[in-house]
Amino acid sequence: MTGTGPEIQDTIDTTRPHPARVYDWFLGGKDNYPVDEELGRRIAAMDGDAPKAARANRAFMRRTTRALAAESGIRQFLDIGTGIPTEPNLHQIAQSVAPDARVVYVDNDPIVLAHAEALLRGTPEGVTEYVQADARDPHTILERAARVLDLDRPVALSLIALLHFIADEDGAHDLVDTLVGALAPGSFLVLSAMTADFEPENVRKGIAAYAAGGVTLVARSHAEVGAFFTGLRLLEPGIVPVAEWRPEDAPDGPVSLYGGVAVKP
Repeated sequence: MTGTGPEIQDTIDTTRPHPARVYDWFLGGKDNYPVDEELGRRIAAMDGDAPKAARANRAFMRRTTRALAAESGIRQFLDIGTGIPTEPNLHQIAQSVAPDARVVYVDNDPIVLAHAEALLRGTPEGVTEYVQADARDPHTILERAARVLDLDRPVALSLIALLHFIADEDGAHDLVDTLVGALAPGSFLVLSAMTADFEPENVRKGIAAYAAGGVTLVARSHAEVGAFFTGLRLLEPGIVPVAEWRPEDAPDGPVSLYGGVAVKP
């Protein structure tokens, strides 16, 4: 599971861009291919804030994870749409606060699988596991996650920069409802998703560029992102641009991603 042997390399499609690898390119990573860099450069040329948005989203993950581990006592984390490891990873943040934290990562990109070893280097007291599964198959995810996590106890479910790759008609809301529905009261949903509320023209061009590469991309309004939190209690400051969720420094202007954290009653 953690090697980069021929059986894994043979399954990596280098002819089409993959969101995880484009995101890696935005973050300055090296685990991407020319087709990913080409799309990343096209998007950055149209929207110079795209790399900034990726960095702001990554920082949102760090702040929300730290807050849930330190302030809410969460010791179990389920991160779906993990992406290529970029330190510090979620388990490093959680286990720096609570060494006994248990983390399950989920992704379906073979290149993430090839780097799973980096994701599994957690604390001796905690547990860090990787599940190869499609985000659109929540029942499989829950079944495999339950081998590591106690779903009768609170879990932090992270759907960070994932849902803008799943349209409503492809089951985005059913996915969230199924996952959240399986979690215990006191669990949290951490979510970020793309919006066109701030820079509609740039976002429109980015969606077209992804579509040309065969990748679905969906922008949602503030209200549409809020619909994913139906039945949950949002933590302050609610649904805001990700850079404005409990920032550690003054935000450098809004990016085209909303983020929020909510608890299941």
